Amino acid sequence: MPENHSYRPTLTATRHMISAGHHAAGHAGFMILEAGGNAVDAGVAAGIALGVLHTDLVNFAGVAPMMIYLADKREVINIDGLGTWPRAADINVFINQYGGKMPPGILRTVIPAAPYAWLTALEKYGTMSFGDVSQAAIRFARDGFAMHWLMAGFIEKNLAAYQRWPSTTQVFLRNGQPPPVGELFVQSDLGKSLQYMADEEAAHAGKGRVAGLRAARDAFYRGDIAATIAKYHAANGGWVTMQDMADYTLSFEKPLHTRFADIDLYACGPWSQGPVLPQALNILSGMDLKHLGHNSPAYIHAVTEALKLAFGDRHAYYGDPKFVSVPMAQLLSAGYADAQRGRIDPRKAAPGMPQAGVIGGVASAQSALPPAGSGQPALEPGTSYVSVIDRHGNAFSATPSDASSETPVIPGIGLCPSSRGSQSWCDPKLPASVAPGKRPRLTCSPALALRNGKAYMPFGSPGNDVQPQAMLQVFLNLHVFGMELQAAIEAPRFATYSFPSSSEPHTYLPARITLENRLPRSTGDALASLGHDVTWWPDLEEAAGAVCAVRVNPDTGILEGGADPRRLAYALGW
Repeated sequence: MPENHSYRPTLTATRHMISAGHHAAGHAGFMILEAGGNAVDAGVAAGIALGVLHTDLVNFAGVAPMMIYLADKREVINIDGLGTWPRAADINVFINQYGGKMPPGILRTVIPAAPYAWLTALEKYGTMSFGDVSQAAIRFARDGFAMHWLMAGFIEKNLAAYQRWPSTTQVFLRNGQPPPVGELFVQSDLGKSLQYMADEEAAHAGKGRVAGLRAARDAFYRGDIAATIAKYHAANGGWVTMQDMADYTLSFEKPLHTRFADIDLYACGPWSQGPVLPQALNILSGMDLKHLGHNSPAYIHAVTEALKLAFGDRHAYYGDPKFVSVPMAQLLSAGYADAQRGRIDPRKAAPGMPQAGVIGGVASAQSALPPAGSGQPALEPGTSYVSVIDRHGNAFSATPSDASSETPVIPGIGLCPSSRGSQSWCDPKLPASVAPGKRPRLTCSPALALRNGKAYMPFGSPGNDVQPQAMLQVFLNLHVFGMELQAAIEAPRFATYSFPSSSEPHTYLPARITLENRLPRSTGDALASLGHDVTWWPDLEEAAGAVCAVRVNPDTGILEGGADPRRLAYALGW
């Protein structure tokens, strides 16, 4: 297939557009847009729906980092949507009792952040009620939806994990087996939890929309849901208390910014892996990528080595800025990008994760790396995505997440409180280590691009450490090689694993690069000759990420929607 053609068309619209990780979630958000809601209302509706339609990968009690562009203020907002470790969390438990590892289960739990994030976004930037935007999700949970291949396949691949806890087995398995594709899948307790929040909101509706939204939030963080979570943790050796739940609040973070040609790119900060994307882009902006040729061995090598340098910095520098000092201004400076670019050898791959770059004349101390692994990297659990641009020019970009395979469903509420603690480290010398009140270094990292000061393209992807890699490739496909949006998303991908994985057990595969099968075998051979450890994916592999994007065509002003066929993503517009 020619590189600027696609399996699906790029969808177009003149009023509003949404692209989401499941077609029904996209439809839920689109209905809100059609009902007069703005981008935030629609994005929240789709995000909550993903927490029902994708409960293998997304949990309503999980994480939901988001970026919002307000057209009237020309302002980019970044909400972390990420929980903190409970007060009782103790890194020494992992070190002394588990050999420095983090076991599956409730000890991985950080405070659920997604409900707070959805409700805060609605309160400050939306126009509708929680009851309005959650109706589709409530119906999908209460009445069910057809089990899809992605979820059924994930449960089958992780069957032993789903069999760990009776409460999880009761929801996700049928006679001990994964639900078959096409079967009606009902999550009654989850539906009741969402309805309880909507009912509490309705009971306070007479005091105004904001009072209702806060009542819904209190229902989760101070009411029956919080009490059920805290009781389960107390009975099963967990750390979360009612006080932890009641005291939680999210963070409004200053988004990171870089510029590529006439595009202003905004990314999440070092409490996540968000800086990987602008750091790699800054390194690559000084190269003639178009001359190298799209997906040529030289191009793939250059992009891969730039990413490896950014991941080296991620390991050495990134962590919750409330706890560690992150030299972000230096990491995003032009001079630093020049120095990092100079470290790339076009004739040879770095044999593993590169040493972090030099800041202020001082090199970061290289912490001990995990032992080198082998075999194919595991398909990391968790994550979907939603992007929206509305009729006013507002934009919304969010990457909700948290899998149901790593921690038990809490009986009675149908929720798996966030297991994102698995993206912390049990090494106190690392910036992303465990500490009470600290945020894990989150992989989920939505992005948002502006052009001429206006919304241009909210975009993102699932895929754990592959997220910024897939997003970078799509961005370059568009802005270096001039592809149409859908073709840019569908083009063959590659990913490096030459760094410790963000998630426990932090697998490390030095020099590993994996290519989709549509790339020529000769390309793999050429990369191997440069020192890359080459392995292969099938075509349109789900592990290669699943980018969704909504874009304003720079020539026509028409809205475009792209959605990745590697998973269940779809776009809708009008």
